[in-house]
Amino acid sequence: MHKDLLRLMRAERSVRAHLTVTLAAAVIAGLLVLVQAELLAGVLSGRFATGALLFLAAVVGLRALLGWGQGIFAARTSTGVKSALRHRLLARLQELGPARLSGHRSGELVTLTGRGLDALDPYLTGYLPAMAVAGVVPVAVLVRLFAADLTSAVIVLITLPLIPIFGALVGMHTKAVTERQWRALSLLGGHFLDVVRGLPTLRAFGRARYQASVIQRVADSHRSATMRTLRVAFLSSLVLELCASLSLALVAVPIGLRLLGGSLDLTTALLVLLLAPEAYLPLRMMGTRFHASMEGVAAADAAFAVLDDAAAPEQPRVAVPAAAAAPEQARAVAVPASGGPPEIRLENVTVRYPGRDDPALREVSLVITPGERVALVGESGGGKSTLLHLLLGFVAPTEGRVLVDGADLAELDLTAWRDRLAFVPQRPHLFATSVADNIRLGAPSASPELVRQAAAAAHADEFVDVLPDGYDTLVGERGANLSAGQRQRLALARAFCRPDASLLLLDEPTARLDGRSEAAVVTATAELSMGRTSVIVAHRPAMIDLADRVIRIQEGRVVSDVLAAKSLVPGAGAAQAGDER
Repeated sequence: MHKDLLRLMRAERSVRAHLTVTLAAAVIAGLLVLVQAELLAGVLSGRFATGALLFLAAVVGLRALLGWGQGIFAARTSTGVKSALRHRLLARLQELGPARLSGHRSGELVTLTGRGLDALDPYLTGYLPAMAVAGVVPVAVLVRLFAADLTSAVIVLITLPLIPIFGALVGMHTKAVTERQWRALSLLGGHFLDVVRGLPTLRAFGRARYQASVIQRVADSHRSATMRTLRVAFLSSLVLELCASLSLALVAVPIGLRLLGGSLDLTTALLVLLLAPEAYLPLRMMGTRFHASMEGVAAADAAFAVLDDAAAPEQPRVAVPAAAAAPEQARAVAVPASGGPPEIRLENVTVRYPGRDDPALREVSLVITPGERVALVGESGGGKSTLLHLLLGFVAPTEGRVLVDGADLAELDLTAWRDRLAFVPQRPHLFATSVADNIRLGAPSASPELVRQAAAAAHADEFVDVLPDGYDTLVGERGANLSAGQRQRLALARAFCRPDASLLLLDEPTARLDGRSEAAVVTATAELSMGRTSVIVAHRPAMIDLADRVIRIQEGRVVSDVLAAKSLVPGAGAAQAGDER
């Protein structure tokens, strides 16, 4: 049995109760085979009167009832295990944060938590009950056969181990083949999701057809892996059935010869012929259901690998040390009380991501004074977003430290710290709910009036008011029915909806916007940053011109730190900002 699943089922009380009932029903139904064989053999041989048929019908009915109950409780067990495992996975992924999740393809995680865990059904509803029956019923049948006919019992005892031996030999190969199939499925799901999300970029660069051919190759690989798995499963069933059939023949032929010779009575012969197949059947069923459940076992291995990866201590080169890997709620140090914007200080900060040789940030030291507006500029991949992730608590320094009003961020309560933040990402994620609920995402208790004020401050009210249901209009998944500028202004409205936030973090808020949308976002950003410490990742001159100070980051290092945006963009910053505002 899968040890991690067993530990999970023991931890969940309702799952444990349902599993106990499932296994008990399966074992009792299996043991009733002995009573059924006794009654049937007695009636057919004339040993029992025909009235015994009523008892036989009752036994058959009881077995059917137990089978029905087993199916119900097995389904509840499966549902409970999958639900508990999904909750643990989602909680662990939330603890990991964006930086640690960068080592996993989102499509693979979606496949795992959805289709992957659904594949546990055959294991939980079929294999586990079959394993319980296989551990009890063959032993009980053997005991009864020894009492009835020693010769037949010895034949069954010798041939019975052949089924688990052959099943184990085939099963080891099946496990390896199934794991390859699961990896192919994960790769297909991950690559397909990535391609769909990046389809506009692919179309812009003329690479959509090439990616379609890549998906076709990945799909062919998954098809080939699935066919290999099915071939192995069918061949394993053939081996088990052949082994069981030959073993039964070794029992049935001597029984017939001895019955004809008069050395064996009819009742005993019938009983042996009825019971012998029941000794092999549980092992055959366990082997068959083992192969059917292997995809679920592979998915469970992948799920617990994610859980164990999150819980494992970090290597020295990894961006998130063990302190950051612990649940954020465990941090006991409160955020320093402050009546205004915080001071941010980075002291020789180096950040390394898993799987990357070069650090994302290298020995960065800087001070952001309270209320100061700082623009981070530089080429893509230089480390600007990593610096924002440091302040958000998504990653922690491999070396050095980040101080907030003199307190080490690594020791603070991140939940309380993030309550002081307003964050506007480069690609804001909108959820499939109303406009109002998307705006109040960071302030669930915000009143409708505050939501409207936030939208007006972000210049989002001008398009929200003309939507079919206004602020109650449902937004498509990922904001599909809104333009890029509208999505960005709703993200700014979220920040305005947190008036108590003292630190503003923006990651290229005007990227991919047209001139009109950019002007609205720049104006809203200027209003939002007033009275707050602001860190803005920016490329466009209009946004850079808002800053009191411009820091250029290149290859993870601070290469310049100046006080005026126009010193980086001579003559263009103020002019363009003025034109667009």
